[in-house]
Amino acid sequence: MQNNVIQLLVALLQIYSFVLLARIVLSWIPNVDRSNQIVQLLYQLTEPVLEPVRRTIPPLGMIDLSPIIVFIGLRILQSVLTGMASD
Repeated sequence: MQNNVIQLLVALLQIYSFVLLARIVLSWIPNVDRSNQIVQLLYQLTEPVLEPVRRTIPPLGMIDLSPIIVFIGLRILQSVLTGMASD
């Protein structure tokens, strides 16, 4: 039972990583219609995680490091959970 829950959490973290990646790619596209429902959904799902990191670690010039920090955190969390499942 516990392994199933951990596997589900790892899968959800992986899905969230893809959502975050989609948001990053959209930020590189000029003239993206922010009123598009999919774009709004991506921002609604990612901004609550990115914004606190952005407040803690301000942008480095024109580069926003918050997505990189969140990706690293997600990978660490996935590794910890995977380690718990194998015990």
